[in-house]
Amino acid sequence: MKKALVILGIVLILFSVSGCAKKEAGPNKLVIWSFTDELANMTNNPTWGFIATHPGIDVEYSQTPSDQFQAKIDPVLATGQGCPDIIALESAFVRKYVESGLLLDVTDIYEAKKSSLLAYPAEIGSYNGKVYGLSWQACPGAMFYRRSLAQKYFGTDDPATVQTYFNSFNKFLETAEKLKKDSNGSCVVVSSLGDLNNSFLSARTQSWIVNGKLVIDPAMDQYLDICKILHDNRYEGRVGQWSEGWFAGMKGELKDESDKDVEVFSYFLPTWGLHYVLKTNAPNTSGDWAMIPGPSSYRWGGTWVGAYKGTKNVDAAKEFIRYVATDEAFLEAWAKETGDMVNNITVINKIKDSYSEPYLGGQNHYAEFAEMAKAVNGRLLQGSDEAIEAMFGEAMASFVNGEKSKDQALADFRAQVEAQFNL
Repeated sequence: MKKALVILGIVLILFSVSGCAKKEAGPNKLVIWSFTDELANMTNNPTWGFIATHPGIDVEYSQTPSDQFQAKIDPVLATGQGCPDIIALESAFVRKYVESGLLLDVTDIYEAKKSSLLAYPAEIGSYNGKVYGLSWQACPGAMFYRRSLAQKYFGTDDPATVQTYFNSFNKFLETAEKLKKDSNGSCVVVSSLGDLNNSFLSARTQSWIVNGKLVIDPAMDQYLDICKILHDNRYEGRVGQWSEGWFAGMKGELKDESDKDVEVFSYFLPTWGLHYVLKTNAPNTSGDWAMIPGPSSYRWGGTWVGAYKGTKNVDAAKEFIRYVATDEAFLEAWAKETGDMVNNITVINKIKDSYSEPYLGGQNHYAEFAEMAKAVNGRLLQGSDEAIEAMFGEAMASFVNGEKSKDQALADFRAQVEAQFNL
């Protein structure tokens, strides 16, 4: 997940012996490299962790910060020397490795349980008809809003009613104007334009590259227009995601450039955003939030697990992936322990009605997310997405800030992508 961006000060965590590149795993030993402590918890839990349930297999676990992980894994995969058996793959770069030809085929694991699994995580982990990565989780996104502001400006905080104000991007803009007008300019619909990015990426019907050519889907063209409207009309707080101002808005402490108070109506966040962003950074607002689908279904983040295709521990590596991604007893224990949205429909249906989230005023977030996950499409992702989307973000900023016309921003974006990828 992108928790690594949120939980500051994350350090290298080593379980057992460090330095996987120096030591080759034995026949009953798995070397696992990750950028998140989730796999460590899955491995070491004394009751339902992998070590506890698989006593014949030893595990050597190494964690590297997310922003350094690819630099660590790429050289060993390129040479085949010192490779780990199991590799954690973050949403932003999972397709790079799924498409690389360097991962073990785990289609058989997926086929054995596919009737119980949500579709999109396996779609993301698949390439040319084979599955190379599986995830234990789903990360659908929602629109989280302040109940007190909904009461103030709509006369109700009921999620079903509030959703009617945001059930399309056109309604979203209409409501942004209403919030500005009724608040005399003090209430913005979102604090950052970046909050909408994943909604539009997920609204696409085409990948970025189709038949060797760059495609700018109409949804991304619309994204530019909507961002420009939000910015020019001051419907948004003009702060960047993950900035001090972004977090201040969650706590009701955002100020504009004139030091006037700014009310932030909503944040677009995925499953993990509730637990690791809102709760962590705005604990004093507990009970004053609710969640709705918003204008478009989307996903954000997630972690996949794959195995190096040259592993000498094929059976143990496959068993680890099978266990953490498909074993229902494990997934139920994991969901109850962490609140994580798991990828198994059977487990979801078994536990979803038991939740009541105090932070959301008692709303059952798990059941809501379960419905949202059904609409997510994972088939459009490509290994080049991370780089292309970074370039598109630059184009968007240049247009929104008035540095370039829309046509010029898109022309420069197209030229940049075509040059980098030889299109």
